[in-house]
Amino acid sequence: MVIKPKVRGFVCVTAHPAGCAAHVQEWIDYVKAKGAVKKGPKKVLVIGSSTGYGLASRISAAFGSGAATIGVFFERPSEPDKTATPGWYNSAAFTAAAHKEGLYAKNFNGDAFSDQIKAEVLATIKKDLGQVDLVVYSLASPRRTHPKTGVTHKSCLKPVGQSYTNKTVDTDKGIVSDITIEPANEAEIADTTAVMGGEDWEMWINALDEAKLLAPGATSVAYSYIGPEVTWPIYKNGTIGLAKNDLERAAKSINATLKCNGYGRAFISVNKALVTQASSAIPVVPLYISILYKIMKAKGSHEGCMEQIERLFRDQMYGGMGLEFDDAGRVRIDDWEMKSDVQAEVTKIWPDVNTETLPQLTDIAGYRTEFLKLFGFGLPGIDYDADINPHVEIPS
Repeated sequence: MVIKPKVRGFVCVTAHPAGCAAHVQEWIDYVKAKGAVKKGPKKVLVIGSSTGYGLASRISAAFGSGAATIGVFFERPSEPDKTATPGWYNSAAFTAAAHKEGLYAKNFNGDAFSDQIKAEVLATIKKDLGQVDLVVYSLASPRRTHPKTGVTHKSCLKPVGQSYTNKTVDTDKGIVSDITIEPANEAEIADTTAVMGGEDWEMWINALDEAKLLAPGATSVAYSYIGPEVTWPIYKNGTIGLAKNDLERAAKSINATLKCNGYGRAFISVNKALVTQASSAIPVVPLYISILYKIMKAKGSHEGCMEQIERLFRDQMYGGMGLEFDDAGRVRIDDWEMKSDVQAEVTKIWPDVNTETLPQLTDIAGYRTEFLKLFGFGLPGIDYDADINPHVEIPS
């Protein structure tokens, strides 16, 4: 079949297997060009490994440090007449590339929140690796069925306390409009925290600790975002932000557990605003990202997912001067985004952006390009008019 992008709202419902593979290879080539991270991790578990920062972490560990990796994700497989989700194709491409270079790479496609997947992963670590020295927690899910209560919690993207009105953009149609979002109730706040907070991260680390599968000096990192004040009502001070506060609570608890049991450390890395499947769903944020990209590209300080994680691994986690924490104990690799001159330009441009000025004042074209690349479209060297089999198996 000939596979073309079909965008519906903030998601593309098709994905291109060859394009996704080319995108993964771009990231692999970037990491390999930087050279080996000599003191990097060697046995790595990535929970949420199929897209975005999780995928970048797995690539950085495998192709920067020669690490054996286990990836956990929840993706829809391909069928003979239907495309898979991009995360499925990404994982297939990563695994094939890792095996080609003699690297251990195993995958678990299922509900990472469940006790069953945890048990299967732990059994494989015990059998194949013995222990892991890095655990990356990078799950982005809209819902979670609690493994103990059986209750399914659904997250929401809402402000807290009062309604919120601001500009947003339909990135497909290029229309800028005002949006008003009503505040979340207490149940919605609790549900969002249950899905996106730190409880599941704690469950993973506790299970690994109890099974003695954490190596001496083991590190665990989870990813978060704070952003500028223009996004705070819907992000930092909204339901997502409260969930992220719980993630930070979990980081302190996990860090204490690791140190108490003679392991290493756990921390939150606050990363840059980027085009991801998760960020595209958040009102206001895509417009902010479009402005940010234009400013940072002009300054030569723009980074994508892979550049961010490679810098985190190479310069802070496993080299350079070590981890640099802010006053709240978080590592900030959003530092270039949050520079005062960058944010001053965002503040200056924001009031003037409308549907007519969008192409001139923002990098909406770059946003669209990056969005489609998430689904394997727009990659050089791919014939998108060619007939291609959408069915791809992940190597065992």
